[in-house]
Amino acid sequence: MSSLIEKINSKKARIGIIGIGYVGLPLAVEFAKSGYNVVGIDLNQEKVRRINRGENYIKDIPDSELRGLVEDKRLSATGDFSVLKDIDAVSICVPTPLNKTKDPDLSCILDSTKEIKRYLHKDQIIILESTTYPGTTRELILPMLEDTGFKVGIDFFLTFSPERIDPGNKIFNTKNTPKVIGGITEACKRHAVALYGNIIEKVIPVSSTESAEIVKLLENTFRSINIGLVNEVAIMCNKLGIDVWEVIEAASTKPYGFMPFYPGPGLGGHCIPIDPHYLSWKLKTLNYRARFIELAGEINSGMPHYVVDKIVDALNRQKKCLNGSSILILGVAYKKDIDDPRESPALDIIKILQEKGAVVLYSDPYIPSLDDNFHGMRSIDISEGMLSKVDCTVIVTDHSIYDWDMIAGNSKLIVDTRNATGRTQKKHNNIVKL
Repeated sequence: MSSLIEKINSKKARIGIIGIGYVGLPLAVEFAKSGYNVVGIDLNQEKVRRINRGENYIKDIPDSELRGLVEDKRLSATGDFSVLKDIDAVSICVPTPLNKTKDPDLSCILDSTKEIKRYLHKDQIIILESTTYPGTTRELILPMLEDTGFKVGIDFFLTFSPERIDPGNKIFNTKNTPKVIGGITEACKRHAVALYGNIIEKVIPVSSTESAEIVKLLENTFRSINIGLVNEVAIMCNKLGIDVWEVIEAASTKPYGFMPFYPGPGLGGHCIPIDPHYLSWKLKTLNYRARFIELAGEINSGMPHYVVDKIVDALNRQKKCLNGSSILILGVAYKKDIDDPRESPALDIIKILQEKGAVVLYSDPYIPSLDDNFHGMRSIDISEGMLSKVDCTVIVTDHSIYDWDMIAGNSKLIVDTRNATGRTQKKHNNIVKL
């Protein structure tokens, strides 16, 4: 048994997490809860200050849990990468967005690797968790680290383990979600399995970092394509005068060979709208066109425009035009009961409506304000009087705290993109479904 594995198993290994956001902070908390000493590293000084004060900013983590770990000196944060010289295991949990041409932006990964390279030492394990295309760990990170003269699998250990965070999930969390692990060498994989096996209930070793990298892309491409399919079915059902929600509910009674997906106003979040493009981009470099991915992306990215068309048609039937009408967007989070608006289709819908001259308001108790791109728009409270004043209420996010009977009973017109008012539909004739 290597000295690093002994350190890991005895909980004497010191853990560093680069990037303490939706992925990194839950991972840091899980390590600290398991008895490790953990330091989060982030350039965002506000996050660093809040953690060191014991203030939580991730909804899925109990406030008292974070505060207790900080008070017990199990968890701290810093913006100083020099702490890496004393770190035994480093997890990279930084953003990997797309640029304007929908090509991978790996600048955060590369910047983090440069810092690790400065402080790389023997018996150190590096785990990349950020979503990326197959080959990133071996082709980009490995050469930078071996440029120090250290040899992978002997002096240091390099692995990839895709994050599987699902914000707002009440059942699956960091600890009980199986962890896929691929290493550059067998020794690399063995060290990562030992590390994560101490904090996660089940680890799934795979043969290489490339296999681990594509696992995450397959998971989210699967969802993207199936959501694209059901979104197109919703459009088809609308043209045929059929209730798509009834169709899905009936199809779901089949005990085999069918898995229900549900239509909506478009894709949102930090993974599903982005990850398939990483796979598509990689295949383009090999002169292969990922047609399913491209088609699903085209359908899903067009859904906000489809929703606006539904709003226009619904207003026209009431002899109103969109220009000058007041539109309330109900929910701007990308899914219900979370405080995350990243890539939310609600933002696209707001932009399109504003460009067409509508007066747009929004209400979302989880997101009190939008960024500067929306000129400081702030959430407004829902009331019976406010609902009766706006020309149209558009349900984009179906937070469970909303009172659908009250909303349906007091709104002049509703465009429901989530079937949130499904149970109240029969009592009201002012609801238009997706």
